[in-house]
Order: sequence, then structure tokens, then C-alpha cells
Amino acid sequence: MELREARLEDHEAVAAFTRNTWPDREAGDYLPDIYPEWIEGENHTLVAEAGGEIAGVAQCTMLSDTEAWCQGMRVHPEYRGEGVARRITHALFDWAREQGALVARSMVFSWNVPSLGLSRSIGFDPATELRWATPAPDPDVEPELRVTAEPDDAWHAWADSDARRHLTGLALDLEESWALSELTREDLRRAAEETAVFAVRDDGLRAMSYRVRDYEREGEDGTERWAEYGVGAWDDLEAARALFAAIARDAAALGADRTRVWIPETTEHVSDAAYLRAGASEEPDFVFAADLTADRTRR
Repeated sequence: MELREARLEDHEAVAAFTRNTWPDREAGDYLPDIYPEWIEGENHTLVAEAGGEIAGVAQCTMLSDTEAWCQGMRVHPEYRGEGVARRITHALFDWAREQGALVARSMVFSWNVPSLGLSRSIGFDPATELRWATPAPDPDVEPELRVTAEPDDAWHAWADSDARRHLTGLALDLEESWALSELTREDLRRAAEETAVFAVRDDGLRAMSYRVRDYEREGEDGTERWAEYGVGAWDDLEAARALFAAIARDAAALGADRTRVWIPETTEHVSDAAYLRAGASEEPDFVFAADLTADRTRR
């Protein structure tokens, strides 16, 4: 078995064994559609080749000077159990270390039990868990507390929050979709200039969020516009209500049909969202982290 750089001509071979990755789930695998963009980007994508057949594929990308993100690990059904995932992942770890990374992270759907076990076996440790809140866009809702667009307000609300402690400082990355990196003051200042930042500042700094992107995607009823927010952090129900109202107004101003906001997977945060009828995804997502300075993450 040989590890090599993925090529555009591998697209059909990769798509052939990833189109039905989760046959018992309604959601399909994104990899067949996104693969050409992977190859064109500045990411590091590897395939394992055995006898002229693609046995596995995965990608690593740098989110900051010291943070790497691993994604898209897929192994051909005929090669599962042969160490393909470990070989590819540790090669990606080596590449990330060469770029200066100290940590590599990944995300696994909580229902994907085989991948949860695989992540632990190849060098990842549990890091945190979160899920999406989905407040409906609403142009008429008014926050009952004062909401500012000041990034420094948002930073201090984040720095002192239970959400930050639970999420180990991680929030949705401004560049890479479905990737989490350490949220910085500079990130929030950039978001204030390019997208939007929200801070509930009423008798103290009590909640924060920021918009990462808005985009169109195909839904059951045709094309939908989504607005996506990097994290939601709040001190209490009153602050959460004001924060979700600000998000709902912002999404409506964009013409969005739907929203989603990362929130910590805690009883308090998820039940607050439910109490406020802000909606939530059915299942959480788990984040793993590998210490690239540790010997066990080396081949």
C-alpha cells in the first residue's frame, strides 16, 4: 500500500466508495461533491493506493500557525481493518508538524460510533462537544436588552463565559467550513469588519456571537439561503433571548431562510435554546484533538 498526494483524476474512484458512506442515514456524504475543490485548494490531501485501487482518503489543513484540522477520513469497505486510517492520519500529522502545528483536531458525528472508536485508536483524544441551535430569521423581533456590534465587547463576553470553558476556546473557523479553531480577539475584529458581531451589553457583558458566512444550499423545497454563526455564549436566559433575537434579525436582513449557531453541548445551553424555541439539531457533534508534540502521534 502506497500513500501519495491525491489527484483530480482520483475523483471517480473516491466518489465510488463514498457516495453511500452512511447507508442507514438520510444525509449523504459531502465528499464526492467537494473533492475537486479539495484538490484545487492549499490543503494536504492524501490517498492510500493498493494494487491500483484507492483504499482510503483524508485531508489536513492549517487553520492557524499552530492548529491543524483533519477531515474527510474515508476507507474503502474492502480495506477496512487493515490500518489504512492510521497510516493516512499519521502521515497527515507529520505534514502538520512540518507546518508548525502543535495540535490537530477533527470532528465526528455523535451517531457515528465506528468513527468515534477509530479516532481514539489512531491518536485523537476527546476535546469537546457541541450542537447547532437554529433560530428562525425574523425581521420584527426586538432584543429586550442592549446589543452592540463591538468586537471587544464580544471578546470579553466570550473570555468569561462558561461556553468558552466547555468548548476549550474553540468556535467555528472563519475560513474553513465545519472546522473549529481557537477564537481570538483578532477573529472577532475581522468578523466585525466583514460579517457581523453581537454582544449583549446590559448590566455587564452577558452574551456574544458572530456571523461566519451566509450561502445557498439545496434543500427539500429548493434552494435555501443559510446564515451561519460561529458560536453562541450567554450568561442566563434573558441574555440568550436577546442574543437569539439579534441573530434572527441579522439573518432576516440577509434574506436567509434558515440559520444555525454552534452552542455547547451542555444541559443548560441546549435546554435554554429549547426553552426559547430557538431550535436545535437532533444530535451533537464530537470534537477530538491530537497533541502533535506527543510520541504516540508519530509514525
